[in-house]
Amino acid sequence: MNLSPGGHEPVAQLTWRGGKRKAWLYRIDQAKPKRTPTLAQERALDRAMAARQTCPECGRRYFHCLRLRSVGSCEECFDGTPADPGSYIAPTAA
Repeated sequence: MNLSPGGHEPVAQLTWRGGKRKAWLYRIDQAKPKRTPTLAQERALDRAMAARQTCPECGRRYFHCLRLRSVGSCEECFDGTPADPGSYIAPTAA
């Protein structure tokens, strides 16, 4: 619904899995619209996601996050598994 609690306390709490999982419930009539991020915040988020989605070896930016900590590159650069051309944006020649 694109709403946030707006500083109000929850009115109820759902608990399941023996109390290990919880969800807070808020009143809709007291909720406020979510804040929209500024252009600078959106740019910062895009840069952060680009760092997680870009292969350091071939420079392709994928539409999903790569396993850079464990593998260090995209699957194609790592073990030769061909990547679907629809799953990435080719690097621009600079």
